[in-house]
Amino acid sequence: MSKVIVVGGGAAGMMAAVFAAENGHHVQIYEKNDRLGRKLFITGKGRCNITNASDVEELFQTVVSNPKFLYSAFYSFTNEQVIDFFENLGVKTKVERGNRVFPVSDHSSDIIGALQRELHRLGVQISLCTEVEKICVENEKITGIIISDDSQKQKQHFVDADAVIIATGGISYPATGSTGDGYRFAKTCGHKVTELFPALVPMEVKEWYAKQLQGLSLRNVCIRVTDGKRKLYEEFGEMLFTHFGLSGPMVLSASAHLRQMEKGRYTVHIDLKPALTPEQLDARLLRDLKEEKNRTFGTLLNGLLPRSMVPILSELCGVPAERRCHSVTREERAALIRLLKDLPVRIAGYRPIEEAIVTAGGVSLREINAKTMASKKTAGLYFAGEVLDLDAYTGGFNLQIAFATGQAAGRAV
Repeated sequence: MSKVIVVGGGAAGMMAAVFAAENGHHVQIYEKNDRLGRKLFITGKGRCNITNASDVEELFQTVVSNPKFLYSAFYSFTNEQVIDFFENLGVKTKVERGNRVFPVSDHSSDIIGALQRELHRLGVQISLCTEVEKICVENEKITGIIISDDSQKQKQHFVDADAVIIATGGISYPATGSTGDGYRFAKTCGHKVTELFPALVPMEVKEWYAKQLQGLSLRNVCIRVTDGKRKLYEEFGEMLFTHFGLSGPMVLSASAHLRQMEKGRYTVHIDLKPALTPEQLDARLLRDLKEEKNRTFGTLLNGLLPRSMVPILSELCGVPAERRCHSVTREERAALIRLLKDLPVRIAGYRPIEEAIVTAGGVSLREINAKTMASKKTAGLYFAGEVLDLDAYTGGFNLQIAFATGQAAGRAV
């Protein structure tokens, strides 16, 4: 029986501990928070979107960084197997729009509770409020860790181990304990850490009208993100205007593609009427303008747009809201169509990385075995979850990465 230490008690760490214990190892989790699954608790707005029920091949298309690295992990622990894993632990699940998988209860605490019960059943020891200070290596082999325990007034001591799995997360949501410890450990063990970016993060914008639209949620719209003339991302779905700019599922996923952020470099183009071609939209406007010829332009726009957008679109296309429809010119109608099909919003920057759902970048995958998550530099060292240079769109895909890489490390240790 080997002694395995898991550093970090989040999604990847708990899953790694479960599978390592199932292999008959003596497993101990060290978590610096006062409870396990701190970040897991707030995922999916507290509902915990554990995975996505899409076809496995489709999962790879949602991974922004290094999807090929996950081939073995995703097929060794598929999304269906993740669902079965929790169902077997007594957590009933459901599939919602976008193939997002949630516990039927809508409570992330049920997912955390199921993992905790399984850890206890398997005899995994859990040390909370205990911070790992250092990973100890001799002759390119793991020997143990040095910890400091809050209950012992920061007294440090050495704990021997045959293997260490680092599952400390990234640097997003630092209040949950994700403060970049894993990157520091990786570097001291000789690993390269790629540049870190916020991913799945809201974005600040330059346009004056964005703040006036704060709180407006748009559904069934299409966004296209460009860098000059180059299209970087396109999606149909939901978005949200906030006091600082843009958020919502599509915007969060789009942010993962914007890795060279400079003020004004990127533009989000919003298609408010994706179901209609410009020609179809023109035909509808002609009909409405004729039928409503004695009513105001603002009244016409009320039938096309959310109320808060009416004065803004009116100003942008140069037609006062109080103008009568019969006086709207062909050129003004064309200007309105352009805005309805392509409302441009220039990006000023990310929100702080502390507000990002995940961290892009991390431990270089060139130095990690894709089948086992083992270090190619240090025997007995493994990595799992967000600490690796892996990130994906919103929709359960990042937790699938955490669970799959955790399972791979736990089984291989």
